[in-house]
Amino acid sequence: MSAEFLGTFWLVFGGCGIAILAASFPHLGIGFAGVALAFGLTVLTMAYAVGHISGAHFNPAVTLGLWAGGRFSVKEIIPYIVAQLIGGIVAATALYAIASGKIGFDATASGFASNGYGDHSPGGFTLESAIIVEMVLSAFFLIVIHGATDKRAPIGFAPLTIGLALTLIHLISIPVTNTSVNPARNTAVAIFQGTWALQQLWLFWLVPIIGGILGGFLYRGLFNKKN
Repeated sequence: MSAEFLGTFWLVFGGCGIAILAASFPHLGIGFAGVALAFGLTVLTMAYAVGHISGAHFNPAVTLGLWAGGRFSVKEIIPYIVAQLIGGIVAATALYAIASGKIGFDATASGFASNGYGDHSPGGFTLESAIIVEMVLSAFFLIVIHGATDKRAPIGFAPLTIGLALTLIHLISIPVTNTSVNPARNTAVAIFQGTWALQQLWLFWLVPIIGGILGGFLYRGLFNKKN
């Protein structure tokens, strides 16, 4: 649980932190690509750091997807998700304290790196688009995670593969939903945005979890050895 707390803290602090603190300055040249890389690097680094302790989920959808794939015990699901949520919220609290040091900062007006659809989608994409992209990417993220951590996979490359997959996921979907695929990440910042992000939070719990479970079942059904 401590490893999951630290890993989720680092994911939110690093990924959302660069979106909140740096990406808003165009002259830095960070943009969507920089934010996508930041999220990938947070998972990559903490997966190497604590993956041998907790499995490096850092995401309720991953925890449930690994359970669906037969890789995780049902009795540990709630403790993992609680640790992830606390880690994300503590990280968002730290980011809020830092960002509040800038004159004129307003978490509600800025969006505080929250996920959204419709009027709150970075590219103006609809609810239907948000559901499809979060579902597909969450499912494929779990397929990548299962495959990279399979005993038949090359040893030592799982954190790199998973981190690059998360980077790709963000490059695809930041324009659509600002990329969630992680209910803990979205909950943490939505609390501080405080209005529309909380109203739309249901989607960024429901859809990534369904997608993650689907990805786990797909890998288990298609690629697990039968003997």
